[in-house]
Amino acid sequence: MEPFRNLFQPIQIGKLELKNRIVMLAMTTGYGGSDETVSDRMVTFFAERAKGGAGLMIVPFSPVRAGSPVEPGLYDDRFIPGATRLTERVHAFGAKIAGQLITSYHVILSSGIPEVVGPSPVGNQMMRCTPRPLTIDEIHGIVEEYTKSARRAREAGFDMVEILAGAGYLLNRFLSPVSNKRQDQYGGSLENRMRIILEIIGSVRKAVGEGFPISVRLNVEEQMEGGHTIEDSKGVAQILEKAGIQVINMYTGWHESPVPTVQPSLPKGAFVHLAEKIKSGVRIPVIATNRINDPWVAEKILAEGKADLIGMGRALLADPELPKKAREGRVEEIVPCIACSNCLTEIMGAYRQWGKPVATFCAVNPAAGKEGHYILHPAPRSKKVMVIGGGPAGLEAATIAAMRGHRVTLYDRGEELGGRLLLAAVPPYKSEMKTLAQSLAARARKAGVRIKLHSEAGRETIEEEKPDTLVLALGATPRLPDIPGARGQNVVFAEEVLAGLKSVSGSVLVVGGGVVGCETAEFLLEQGKSVTRVTVLEMLDRMANDMSPTYRPFFLARLKKTGIKMITGARVEEITEKGVRVSQADGTTWIEGNAVVLAGGSTANRQLVQELKGIVLEVHEAGDCISPRMVKEAMEEGFVAGWKI
Repeated sequence: MEPFRNLFQPIQIGKLELKNRIVMLAMTTGYGGSDETVSDRMVTFFAERAKGGAGLMIVPFSPVRAGSPVEPGLYDDRFIPGATRLTERVHAFGAKIAGQLITSYHVILSSGIPEVVGPSPVGNQMMRCTPRPLTIDEIHGIVEEYTKSARRAREAGFDMVEILAGAGYLLNRFLSPVSNKRQDQYGGSLENRMRIILEIIGSVRKAVGEGFPISVRLNVEEQMEGGHTIEDSKGVAQILEKAGIQVINMYTGWHESPVPTVQPSLPKGAFVHLAEKIKSGVRIPVIATNRINDPWVAEKILAEGKADLIGMGRALLADPELPKKAREGRVEEIVPCIACSNCLTEIMGAYRQWGKPVATFCAVNPAAGKEGHYILHPAPRSKKVMVIGGGPAGLEAATIAAMRGHRVTLYDRGEELGGRLLLAAVPPYKSEMKTLAQSLAARARKAGVRIKLHSEAGRETIEEEKPDTLVLALGATPRLPDIPGARGQNVVFAEEVLAGLKSVSGSVLVVGGGVVGCETAEFLLEQGKSVTRVTVLEMLDRMANDMSPTYRPFFLARLKKTGIKMITGARVEEITEKGVRVSQADGTTWIEGNAVVLAGGSTANRQLVQELKGIVLEVHEAGDCISPRMVKEAMEEGFVAGWKI
C-alpha cells in the first residue's frame, strides 16, 4: 500500500479542489519589495514550494496601510499586477493559492503614521506599549479595507482568501476577553467581540461571490490567562461556519504566550488535539497545524480522523520538496525543520522596529529566500573534488558539488557522518539534529558522493588523489581555557561528556553558559542519581546568549524548573579538586563541586588549514574551521562552496 495514502488524497474546500492535503501556512518572510509589492524574490520563493508538491499555499498580505514591507500590500489596486504574477507561477505547478489578510499590530489611520492600535487600551506585551483603542468609524473603515482587498485578491487570481484571527494580532484581540474591554457593540459578549470578524466575513462574501472559499485562521487556544480555551473556540467555530466560511485553519497562542509553539521541546503534532476538538463540532474541513514537520506524523493525523488537512510552515521553509520526496518514497532525504526558532528572530524584532527592512532565513536551508540566486546550474567542467570533513558543512558542500556534476569524494575520520550534529543531538529534545545528520548523509549518497569513513585525509592522501578542488570542512576542537587547574583529573570537556567518552558524578560545575554549556547541563541532570546537582557559570551577563531570542526564554525557564543553578557575571579564576574560585562584581568566592565540565567554546585549527591549502590550486573552506559558529553558518558556507566549484 502507498505509505501516505491519506496525505495525497484530493479534497474539496467548498467548490475548490486541492490535489493533496498539504497546506503551506502563511509565514511572514519580508521577501516583498520595499514598496510593499510582490517581488521577484517572493514569487520565486513560493513557486519553489508549489513545485515541491504542496497542495495549497497561503500567502500573507496587508489589507490596510501599515507602513512596513513586512507583508506585501493589497490595500491598493497597484498591488494587483505583482500578486497576479505570484498566482500564475504557483498555478503553473498545479497548486492552489490563498491570500491571507493579516493586520498585525500597526495601522495607518487619520494621523498618517503607523500606530499600535487595538480594541481597548490593554497593554501589549509584544510591542511593550498600550495600544490606542479604535473608534467605531475606524473599525468600519478597516472592515471596508478588508472587503476591497478580498476583491483584489480574487481579481489577482487567488483561489481563496483567509482572514487571520490569531497570534494576538488585531482581530484576535477583538475576539479575546483578555484584550477586549469595550463597552460598545464591539465588546462585552461573545457576539459583540466577534462582530468585527463577522462583519468582515459578510462584507468579503459580497465582494468575492458565493462560490469563492473563505477561510478563517482561528486562535483556538490562546494560551493566555483568561483567554479563549478550546471549549470556547468550538462555539466560535460553529458561529463562523454558520457565517459561511469553508475551512477552519487552526492556530494556538499569542506571541506573548508563556507556552511555546515552535520549540524543539514540543513533541511533533503537539497541538493536534485542538484541531480534533474543533473538527468534532463543525462539518467544514479543519487544518491541523504546529510542529508537524514530517509526513509520517501528518499521515497519522489524517488516518485517525483528527483533521482534514495538514498545515506546514517552517517544514516547507526547511525543505520545499518535502511533499514530493514523501510521495516518491524519499523520506530519508527530507531536510527537517529543527525548530530552532531562528527564522522568527528577525521578523519578531521587526514589529518593534516597524518599517525596518527584514528577511527571514532558515538555519538548515541556505537557499531559502535566495532561490533566484542560488540556482544549481551544471558545472562547465566536471572536476575531481575532495571534501575533508563529514559534518554539516562538508556534507552540504559535497552534495551541492555532486548535484552540479562534479566527481566528489568525502573523507571523514569518524565512524558516522554528521560531525558535531551527532553531539548536538544528545541533549534532551535535540533528536532532530540526528535526523538532520541522517538527511544530509542520505542526500550526499543520492547525489553520488563517494563516502570514506575512518579516513584521516592529510597531505599524503591529497597528493596521492590529486583532486582538482579541495574543500576543507575540518571543524574545530574544544578550547582549553587559560585557567589554573584546567588540566586537572576532575576536569572534562562538554564534548567528551556528550560523546560518552567521559562521565561525571556528584555536584557538577559547568564552566560556560552558552548553548553548549546549558544543554550539557540539562543532559547531565537527566542522567540519574550519579549527578546530584548542576551549576552553570557564565562570565557574561546573559545565559545562553548565543541562542535564538524567541526560544531562549522558554529554554531557560525549563532549565530553572529542573533545578539547574545558573550564575552570570562569573569569571572562573581557578579550578581545584574541590571546586572553582570565581570572581564577580561583588568580589571572589569559592563554589564547591566534584567535577568541572568545560564548555567555553571551540578553536579552529587554522594551522592545519593553511598547511593543506598549499597542496591544491583551488581550495574552499567551510564551517567551524573558519571560525566556530552555529549550524546555519556551516550549512550556508558548505552550500556556497559546492555552488562555486
